[in-house]
Amino acid sequence: MAETWFITGAARGLGAGIAEAALAAGHNLVVSSRRLEALQRLLDQAPERVLALHLDVTDEAAGARAVEAALQRFGRVDVLVNNAGYGQLAPFEENRPEDADKQFATNVFGVFNLCRAVLPVMRQQRSGHVFNISSVAGLAGMGGAALYCASKFAVAGFSEALSQEVAQFGIHVTAVEPGGFRTDFLDASSAQFGGRNLGDYAAFTAKVKASAAAGNHQQAGDPLKLGEALLTLAASALPPLHFAAGSDALKVATDKLKRSAAELDQWQGLSRSTDGLSA
Repeated sequence: MAETWFITGAARGLGAGIAEAALAAGHNLVVSSRRLEALQRLLDQAPERVLALHLDVTDEAAGARAVEAALQRFGRVDVLVNNAGYGQLAPFEENRPEDADKQFATNVFGVFNLCRAVLPVMRQQRSGHVFNISSVAGLAGMGGAALYCASKFAVAGFSEALSQEVAQFGIHVTAVEPGGFRTDFLDASSAQFGGRNLGDYAAFTAKVKASAAAGNHQQAGDPLKLGEALLTLAASALPPLHFAAGSDALKVATDKLKRSAAELDQWQGLSRSTDGLSA
């Protein structure tokens, strides 16, 4: 049965791959971007099944209007993919306060805005699936990406809590944590670096920039295959709360679990010592 998928940031990268997979599977699409013209190729493929919308996810009212337009066109929203986002890189101290504000406005509050608009629809339907695109950087902190990591950890934590609140309405929530995918994520048009350029961090920042440049468009992940994986998860009766996308993300998650288990074991005595009452 055809579903209606609402995908933010669908003009390129992961969003475009997910949209292509959903369209090929016969679903209706509501795709949004800040650049409406970049969605034309999706619209051209199946104009009767695609609604393309201009949307800045940081604008709460615009998000509500976009969802209303989706309902007027297709009558329901079955799957929401909160994909719009970007990476604010460089060490924390090299970023300005406004860099942090902008990072969270898009990566975190943008997710909140679309969830506020879509969840009432899904509650009324008593069904739905929300995919919040976090990152491998939301699984393990990475030096040189403090603000980006903070935003993606926030998305993962929000997804965990939200899933417990909306499960009673038949709504699933999955935090998707991709590793490296062949997208424009590391291009200057997407990734941004802090501009304070502190001397103490010069060598470290140069290493981060060199690594980003070397890895750009060389990543193992295929956005279309991620889209196909989300189709599988959306069709599952018991989808996961977290989905590590890519062998690199799987390794990061596995290694993190091992380190966390070892750390907990090492310090368990001190942890228990803080109890005020006997167990």
